[in-house]
Amino acid sequence: MKPEAVEELIESNLEDAEATVERARHHDDDDHLAATVVSPAFEGLPLVQQHQTVYDALGEHMTTDIHALELSTYTPEEYADLEE
Repeated sequence: MKPEAVEELIESNLEDAEATVERARHHDDDDHLAATVVSPAFEGLPLVQQHQTVYDALGEHMTTDIHALELSTYTPEEYADLEE
């Protein structure tokens, strides 16, 4: 699955999400991916639930089209703090 398609799925299925998806390092295929996802939907959720929210947004693609997904999830505030 192309990184752009994964971005679109996340952004269309997760509240106000902004996703950046690329091939994972050391892999030349499109089924080992790395994603950074920023969404207010992560407010108050532990990291495991944040990741589960992204997996839910991807639905069946997590078992059929994506072999591995390295996730970094942030609330908008957390992400803004990173950029400072």
